[in-house]
Amino acid sequence: MAIALRKPQEIEKLRAANKIVGGALQLLHDNTKVGMSLKELDAMAEDYIRSHGARPSFKGLYGFPNAVCTSLNQVIIHGIPSDYKLQEGDVIGYDIGTELEGWFGDAAITVGVGKIDRQDELLIACAKDTLYHAISEIKEGMRFKELSLILENSIREAGFVPLKNFCGHGIGKKPHEEPEIPNYLESGKPKAGPKIKNGMVFCLEPMICQKESKPIILDNGWDVVSTDGLRGSHYEHTVAVVDGKAEILSLA
Repeated sequence: MAIALRKPQEIEKLRAANKIVGGALQLLHDNTKVGMSLKELDAMAEDYIRSHGARPSFKGLYGFPNAVCTSLNQVIIHGIPSDYKLQEGDVIGYDIGTELEGWFGDAAITVGVGKIDRQDELLIACAKDTLYHAISEIKEGMRFKELSLILENSIREAGFVPLKNFCGHGIGKKPHEEPEIPNYLESGKPKAGPKIKNGMVFCLEPMICQKESKPIILDNGWDVVSTDGLRGSHYEHTVAVVDGKAEILSLA
């Protein structure tokens, strides 16, 4: 399946959808406080999204029940909001999608609750720093496999490992489009496979484990943890390739 090339006016529509994601994530970041329940945070973000004329695109997607993936502590991605109230030292990941006039947005952050320990600070920094480093390295003509290798090297150099079997992805008129962008070089040489071109729009999302990359999906069918049983982190932006380099669309 071909990777879509978006016209400038289409990129602006994607930017509008993604700007709402960025605003919702900023709202959750600012309200990540001891005593807030995951369901309260989910409802807050959904209200924000709808008040800006968009739809929370994760709600009902593949059967997901809520607007926000709230991934607490050992849950790396796809956590379902519960009545759990945040406690000092927790680590919480938020992943949000929107749909605005047929165009989709998607981004994620991980936040510490109050004072967190040094290992958790490093874990969160790895996801964020890896994401921004990879975005800064994107150039027209490079291969997506080269980008996956950049992501993997950044994660491993920080002393962590990438979660396997989950990946970044294209985005546009659907929430998930071609290509798939793993956070590691899956197979073959980095100089193989599709090239990055102007007009491509995609999501990069480093998902970080501490020791073991293998995922386990918990009994609710959604929460993804590592076989190491340790805490994880996750950061994501939607980017568009414009004038030969990546531009972040999902900023507030």
